[in-house]
Amino acid sequence: MLQKPLLFGNVTIANRVVFQPMEGCDCREDGAPGELTAAKYMRAAASGAGTIWFEANAVCPEGRTNPRQMMLTEENAGAFAALLADMRRTARETCGIRPFFVLQLTHSGRQSMRPMIAYRNPVYEATRPVTGDNVVTDEYLATLPERYAKSAVLAARVGFDAVDVKCCHGYLFAELLSAFDRPGAYGGPFENRARLYLDSIRAVQNAVPDTPVVTRLGLCDMIPRPWGFGTDERGEPDLTEPVRLIERLTAAGVGMLNVTLGNPYYNPHINRPFRAGAYQPPEPPEAGLARFVQVETRVKERFPALVVVGSGLSYYRADLMEQAEKQLQSGVCDLVGFGRETLAYPEFYRDHLADAFDAKKACVACSKCTALMRRGCVSGCAVFNEYYKKLYEENVTCKKQPL
Repeated sequence: MLQKPLLFGNVTIANRVVFQPMEGCDCREDGAPGELTAAKYMRAAASGAGTIWFEANAVCPEGRTNPRQMMLTEENAGAFAALLADMRRTARETCGIRPFFVLQLTHSGRQSMRPMIAYRNPVYEATRPVTGDNVVTDEYLATLPERYAKSAVLAARVGFDAVDVKCCHGYLFAELLSAFDRPGAYGGPFENRARLYLDSIRAVQNAVPDTPVVTRLGLCDMIPRPWGFGTDERGEPDLTEPVRLIERLTAAGVGMLNVTLGNPYYNPHINRPFRAGAYQPPEPPEAGLARFVQVETRVKERFPALVVVGSGLSYYRADLMEQAEKQLQSGVCDLVGFGRETLAYPEFYRDHLADAFDAKKACVACSKCTALMRRGCVSGCAVFNEYYKKLYEENVTCKKQPL
């Protein structure tokens, strides 16, 4: 099943393996891919993966999480086009395939360099205080669909095959989904809270009608209502509103949903189950893995025509390919997404095809890659890559801060 092509609209995706968006914080200050960025994506191109989902790309300077976040602009479009051309050539020569390239568009909201928040949230503000001055106005929010559309036009021009309007992990669009007490056009009733997300999707579709619009959506924040989306008052999943949202997404023409859960700034074990590390999760990793399967199964059963990208697979290590195959065979998802694994062992799928998969090279699920990012460093695998390993020792280990 892993090797089986998938017809998505007018495009045939070569196989079921997806390299998930993994921020490296290593672009140039103008937003163009830096040397480390290009090296990561060239490794991805040689991996054999059918889909390469590029990392979060800010649609405006004020929406960047850091000064080296990816940001496609008119001025640097040539650098993106050159990288995509090199990647396609490498994929063709190395693996004989043409990967499906997705660019993830985002506004970082609360995690922007100057926080731009949907509403005051005491759960998040316990670790990153803000004031009422950080709450964005309706007038500002109304300008964003045009920003997304402009970025989408550039993405299509430089050669991306699809555009992802990102709505997850506590970033601006995702936070608006839980803005139950926000007044005005973007808060309160469900239709208001989903307004900006859906308006931006429609704006992108109108701007690039020949380019598929897909989405990476956080289906439940695992934070108690009213501070989280898709949850009940205990913080457990309640998919009532997420299902309503997916109904609107599919009606709007979105044909692919990349599933994620939780908020990595608050409960990182939810979307990245831990095997080891200084951070001690409040639940066993098996609980998180089962939650992904349960949620994805619910979505796939309710929306059988929707292409669902599964997540949370990097934890499995020695059983990685077996678990991926199992989820595909059982109908949990249509594509299998790998995040941390792509940093630790980018050639895992190519090795699998050659019957040479080495579990000792697989991700150990420690999230040191995330710890580097939280420290303000460029991010990569600090276990198997010597460059990032040294960086981790110099910037994280000596500080003795939790992951």
